[in-house]
Amino acid sequence: MKAISTEMQDHLDSGATTLCTCWKLTQQDGTVMGFTDHDRDLAFGGATYEAAGGFTASALKTGQGLAVDNLDLMGALSSDRLDEGDLAAGLYDGADIEIWRVNWQAPEMRVLLRKGTLGEVARGRSDFTAEIRGLAHALNQTTGRLYQYGCDADLGDTRCGVDLSGAAFTAEGVVSAASEDRLLTLSGLETFATGFFTRGKIRALDGANEGAVMEVKAHQLSGSLCALELWQPLARAIEIGDRFAVSAGCDKQFETCRSKFANGANFRGFPHMPGNDFVQATVSRSGANDGGRRR
Repeated sequence: MKAISTEMQDHLDSGATTLCTCWKLTQQDGTVMGFTDHDRDLAFGGATYEAAGGFTASALKTGQGLAVDNLDLMGALSSDRLDEGDLAAGLYDGADIEIWRVNWQAPEMRVLLRKGTLGEVARGRSDFTAEIRGLAHALNQTTGRLYQYGCDADLGDTRCGVDLSGAAFTAEGVVSAASEDRLLTLSGLETFATGFFTRGKIRALDGANEGAVMEVKAHQLSGSLCALELWQPLARAIEIGDRFAVSAGCDKQFETCRSKFANGANFRGFPHMPGNDFVQATVSRSGANDGGRRR
């Protein structure tokens, strides 16, 4: 049950209300944005809620128990603070969002309707639809370690221990050709064999995508040029001459960890776990079944 002030309750009971909806968006870097469906800007709680955002929301639904209550937030890219490239680059992924019902004549009369995080974002030509995930959504996420063959660490993190900053695993390339903003041909990476950067990451050092990071789907060496295919197009157009830093990729297998990175001691998987062949094996019908090891 939500706590509503006496003044707000009296306003709701009056039968003639002056209510609007406000959305407060807090990005992972701390940037705060506010939007409202009212026809003028509002300010409360240290944030300004912009009327030009053009936001609308699907019906709010709240149920008992731990079921995930989600809703969709739709808006036009009409605000100067909403950029299509930023949406595509994932700058809003996982952002915290609050939805308020506010008396626009007296913003101090308000109630928090929903709090959650921003989920999947679908973009159109001039608008977008964002999924707002309730707090219970976190209960659906896998936590802790998994018992599996593959490593569950991210290459280069503290659990992995590989230093990707050196020239052995990261190099700088210059774009000589680009197609669909995801198929790149770069020079300067000819010393790395085919597949070395597969599953790695590429980071834009300059150009329109400066600072953007994307995963590499495939790496092919052709003569003195390196062809990279990215999993998704970058948010903005790639131009010839743009510089990118490309880091090595890892397929999470023990042999790769040991031979490519000399890091077998830090492997975070279970390469010797029994597989389906062991589980489905039957007892030998010949010889003594004495509980000893299988030959």
